[in-house]
Amino acid sequence: MKVLHSVVFLCIIGFVAANVASEFEAAQIKPDIIKDAPNSLITVKYGGKSVSPGDELTPTEVKHVPEIHYEHEGGVLYTLVMTDPDVPNTRGYNREFQHWVVGNIPEDSVAKGEVLTAYVGSGPPKGSGLHRYIFLLYKQNQGAITFDERRLSSRDGTKRRRFSVQKFAEKYDLEGPIAGNYFKAQYDDYVPTVHRQLGFF
Repeated sequence: MKVLHSVVFLCIIGFVAANVASEFEAAQIKPDIIKDAPNSLITVKYGGKSVSPGDELTPTEVKHVPEIHYEHEGGVLYTLVMTDPDVPNTRGYNREFQHWVVGNIPEDSVAKGEVLTAYVGSGPPKGSGLHRYIFLLYKQNQGAITFDERRLSSRDGTKRRRFSVQKFAEKYDLEGPIAGNYFKAQYDDYVPTVHRQLGFF
């Protein structure tokens, strides 16, 4: 019976890994902004709502920092990034808008990590359609990192543009992404509040 349970567990893990990778490829996140798709799922919860890859949420639903969990190793530090690659009129390299970056996270205690970019929820401009909001987890194999990025508050909107998660990961020699998740969102009546907070008008 113990062997059967182990086999079932391994099958479930294998299915989840394949499913996350295939979801990222179907959504063209790989190779759009990352070279390799993650093999593990980041659990993302907004209030009582758990996010499955590709779910459509509203900006109103995601205005607060989500609860995040993922498979982790004891004593290991991680970096978490949330990025939007669908900013209008800036196709190509460095077109992403960074929504949240936290480094030096001990295990899966995101609240204890070093906030490089404060969380801001989705704010797709009116008429720009669905945007992908992508969570990516990286492993810091070299331990604690001294990040030289400028720390961005929830009001530093213009400084969040022209981001590249791939270049960021390469710069700090991060392993991964080892886990991921994403949702889609389009404009709703809360977006002007997000834009005012970010200093866009």
